[in-house]
Amino acid sequence: MQDLSPPDTQPALVYFSSPKALEDIFTAKPEQLSAGRGNQILQALLGEHGIVLLEGPAHQRQRQLLMPPFHGDRMRSYVQVIQEITTQVRSGWSVGTTFAVRPAMQSISLQVILKAVFGLEAGPRAEQLRQVLTRMLDGFSSLWGAMFLFYPFMQQDWGAWSPWGRFLRLRQQVDTLIYAEIAERRAQPQPERTDILTLLMAARDPQGQPLSEVELRDELITLLFAGHETTASALAWALYWVAFLPEVRRKLLAEIEGLPPTPDPMAIARLPYLSAVCQETLRLYPIALSAFPRVVKQPLEIAGYALEPGTLIMPSIYLAHHRPAVYPEPKQFRPERFLERQFSPYEYLPFGGGDRRCIGSAFALFEMKLVLFELVSQLELALVNPKPIRPIRRGLTVAPSDRLRLRITGTRQGATGLYEARCPTPTT
Repeated sequence: MQDLSPPDTQPALVYFSSPKALEDIFTAKPEQLSAGRGNQILQALLGEHGIVLLEGPAHQRQRQLLMPPFHGDRMRSYVQVIQEITTQVRSGWSVGTTFAVRPAMQSISLQVILKAVFGLEAGPRAEQLRQVLTRMLDGFSSLWGAMFLFYPFMQQDWGAWSPWGRFLRLRQQVDTLIYAEIAERRAQPQPERTDILTLLMAARDPQGQPLSEVELRDELITLLFAGHETTASALAWALYWVAFLPEVRRKLLAEIEGLPPTPDPMAIARLPYLSAVCQETLRLYPIALSAFPRVVKQPLEIAGYALEPGTLIMPSIYLAHHRPAVYPEPKQFRPERFLERQFSPYEYLPFGGGDRRCIGSAFALFEMKLVLFELVSQLELALVNPKPIRPIRRGLTVAPSDRLRLRITGTRQGATGLYEARCPTPTT
């Protein structure tokens, strides 16, 4: 047994990626590992009551209240929202159009969240919230911006032009808009609505208590932060691989063309090769390199290593997804591997694991499949620059750079695959 107790007062930081170690971490008891303590750097952004910062009974209560809107038949209620927004964004493109992929996917994912999660229809409040949220989140998109979360001494308000001062003012604008929306819903309840905010406002814990306004705000910001940029980056990577690898595109189109002209959205979500493309996308370049860190609370052994209290544990998603023993030729994009076998939650974990697994994972995959289906079935896409694209750090996540651009070379008629037009020469 190897002793990893720190030699001085600095806590040890240990990365784990083997399936056995990840199983030990994700099945550890609450009195052994703390997950909320390792996420305190996000408190300024998410608030004290965001689910990723909570521990014990408080965490369990929030998770039970948040889970129902993201599973089961609720998925059907979001179909029209996802399809309409994707069609709206796509309608601005024509044959010959080139576009930066990640920003375009970010536009789709943000609008989906504002409508499906916040329930905001087109109007002044929705547009204002979209603009302010974009500016606030973009502030953390660079490595420099993310450093403000990691180093509290940098969190100094030196006025509206200072980085932290600008963030605080944008956060206040976001809070004002969210609390105004909550107050309006309280005053004029519409229980027939299916957006997640309405469902959360109606939710009650076992003691019959609802979420407070502050808890609602913190959870909405958490859902936005966790599901906005991440879904956009995953979609951008998926489109890249479909455009970069002709064989992947051919197989995906062949599967799509096997559907009726107006397929059931749930049938789309069950397409095996489409699902495998999404899974392989999240395997090769997981949006989060690591799952939520854990802090050791009492002496613990993981995969033969003795860990002392205070040790910070990082479950590495990236390393787990690139283990040759689990994924032969791990650097190759090969969706077929997900058709050949099933992987355990300790081998494949794009959404984390244990009781900290992302509650919106089903929603994110559902959105990813519908958007990808809509774009691939309707458009012929080609890379503007055929050179391989490398991932870059974007705040706390990993994404393709904005140099990833696609050109519309033709259009297709729905799932029938009937080709309509082709752009003979590049046009920008």
